[in-house]
Amino acid sequence: MREILGRRRKISLRRRGRTASLDAALVYAGRWQWRVVPGVGLDRPVRRTAGAPGCGCGRPACAVPGAHPLDPGLLAATRDPRMVRWWFTSRPDAPVVLATGDRVSAASLPAVAGARALEVMERLGCRLGPVLATPTRYVFLVAPYSLPELGELLDTQDWVPTSLRYHGDGGYVALPSATETPGPVHWVRCPVVPAGEDTPWLPRIDALVDALVRAGRTSPDGDRLRY
Repeated sequence: MREILGRRRKISLRRRGRTASLDAALVYAGRWQWRVVPGVGLDRPVRRTAGAPGCGCGRPACAVPGAHPLDPGLLAATRDPRMVRWWFTSRPDAPVVLATGDRVSAASLPAVAGARALEVMERLGCRLGPVLATPTRYVFLVAPYSLPELGELLDTQDWVPTSLRYHGDGGYVALPSATETPGPVHWVRCPVVPAGEDTPWLPRIDALVDALVRAGRTSPDGDRLRY
C-alpha cells in the first residue's frame, strides 16, 4: 500500500509541475496532429529596453518577433508527444509555435483589420475555422494550400495589400496556451472538432481570401509580423 500511495504522490506532483504551454502543445501535437515547436517569445527581462519589447532572439530587425523557433536546432517541428513533452519540460515558459503548411495553414491581418474582417464574415454567415489574436494581428487558420493555388487566387485581385500575410509551407504562427485567463495570444474563435473527427475543422483559403483582401486594404502596409 505504501508503494501505491508513493506512486500516486509522484504522479500528482508530476502533473502539478506541468505548464500551460506543455498541456496546450500536447493537445495540438498529440491529439490534433499539428506540428509544433517551442517559440522564442518576446525579449527576456535582461534584454528589455524602453518601448515595445523586441524578439527574444536579440535581433533588432527580426521579421517575426516572438513567433519563430527558440533555437536554430529546433527548426524541425514535430507532432511526436514524446519530443513535445521533452521540449516543453526543458523550456516551460516557451510559447507554442505552429509550423504551418502541413495539416494547417493560416492568413493574418493587423489586429484592427482582422477584427473588422471577422465581423463582416460572421455577419455574412461565412463558415469560419479557428481564429486567434496576437498583440498586433488576427490569424485565421485554414486548410493547407499550395503556392500555385494561392497565386491563382491572388491573380484575380486588382491589388493585394502587404499587410495581409500568408503562412503556408515553411511558415510559423504562435498558438495560445491552455490558460484560464487570456494571454497575449488567445483564441477569438476556438477550434471546433466535428463529431466523429479527431482534428478541428478548417475552411479553404479561397472561401476567405476576398474578405481578407478587402479588409487588408484599409490597414497600413508593414514589413513585420510583430508576434
